[in-house]
Formats: sequence, structure tokens, C-alpha cells
Amino acid sequence: MSAETPNTPAALWRSALAVDPARPFVTAYDDDTGGRVELSFATFDNWVAKTANMLVDTLATEPGDSVVLALPLHWQSLVWVLASWSAGLTVVPAAEGEVGEGDIVVTDAARLQRAMDTGAREVVGTSLHPLGAPLAECPPAAMDYAVEVRGHGDHFTPAEPPAPERVALRTDRDHSGADLVAAARERASAWGLTSGDRVALLTRAPNTLTALSPRLSHILAPLTSASPVLLTSATDPDTVRSRLDMERATAVVGVPADSPSPTADVRVLP
Repeated sequence: MSAETPNTPAALWRSALAVDPARPFVTAYDDDTGGRVELSFATFDNWVAKTANMLVDTLATEPGDSVVLALPLHWQSLVWVLASWSAGLTVVPAAEGEVGEGDIVVTDAARLQRAMDTGAREVVGTSLHPLGAPLAECPPAAMDYAVEVRGHGDHFTPAEPPAPERVALRTDRDHSGADLVAAARERASAWGLTSGDRVALLTRAPNTLTALSPRLSHILAPLTSASPVLLTSATDPDTVRSRLDMERATAVVGVPADSPSPTADVRVLP
């Protein structure tokens, strides 16, 4: 594999970012509040860099440490995934309603108290507010992500680039960074993705990173062509169709097998 070819998820992200930093990367709908947020590649990378710097400088992580993500699929959980991989850490998605054990545990407000009972070295809570607002209440023993992350640098450079063979994802088995990139390229090829695509991910229940694992290639595949993604948990067919049309989505993932295509103009991807 040539030096120019990304062979880790972090390198794949940097390659996609370099295509056009000003282009929209992720558009996310919060169906609890009705909010919508759109982050460009550059803005999303700013969050990734700040989070990676926080992981290294404040949480004192070292390559190979594990980061448990007890979070739903959300733009902030994607930030945590890419920041962890940028710092050479192992992502461990927690099942819906569960917490899990690891060196660092990142969790939503509902699981924050339980996370502090796991014995993790550090516990980080996030409100998952569409615009990144702090928690309504954060126990002294935990760290409020939105408060802490803002003070960190906008650029991140690891002491050494993550090795392709290092474990990047732990589910029922270990997946190296190279494994994940290879799976992403294979899926992107099967999907026929191009730079002109915009991929919608329907984050229906169970809305967890675990539900997507080890198929995080659903997230990484669009990066191979620097394609923007859309996140929505809407279940009403009319709402889904409206959003796909408004956001000019060209492909959609997450349509139940027994459901009709949301719209004739959008490719339904397996």
C-alpha cells in the first residue's frame, strides 16, 4: 500500500477533509427538539481536533487505551469515534442502555451515574445537545464534555501516527484500523459511491453505535469519496421523504427490508 493511500480511519478522515474543507460533512436532525445542525468538514474537524487534544492532554490517554462510547448515533458520537482513532485509541461501543468498562467512558446524561460506578479512570458526560451545549447538571466526579472541550486546540497532531495494525474497534472481536478502512472501501465500491453522493443514515431504534458495529463501514464508506452524510431518526415516511428531498440525498441506509423506498430518486443501500 502506498504512503499516499489512507490505511487507518484517521488518515481516511484527513484525506476526505483535504478535498474541500468548506463542504458540508454531516447534517443532523434532533427529532426530540426538531432542531437541525449542519457541520462542514472543517467545523467537524475542529471538534475532532479539540476532542483528541482533550483525550491526550486532559485525560492522559496513551495509544492502545480504550474509550467506551455509551452514546446513540449522533454527530457528537462520530466526533468521539474519529478523535479516539486520531489519538490511536480503541473504540468500544456500549449496547443500548448499557455502559461497559474501559479506561475512559463517555456517556449521555441517562447513563452518567452508572458510568461513574464502573471504575473507569475518567468519566465524561455529554448532553448531546444539537449545538453542543453543556449538561443541565454534571456530578463533580465526572467531566462535562461541552465545558472542557472548548478550551483545547483546533489542530491535533499525534506524537506518532496510529499504526494500521492497532486495534481501532472492539466489539465481539477486535478490528484493526486497516480492517476498518478495507471494509469501508469494499462497501463504498458495492454502493457505487462517488463524490456527488449525499448519504442519509436513518438512525432508527436501536439508535446506538453498537447497532452499527462492526458495520462502522456505513460511516467510513462515505469518507472514501468525501461524501456528505445526513443523520435522522424520523420514522414517519412523509417526514423521511421530505428530509431526503430537502437535503438532496442521493442514497439512504437503514430502510427496513419490508418498507418501500422512501423516494424513487434515492438509492436504497443495504
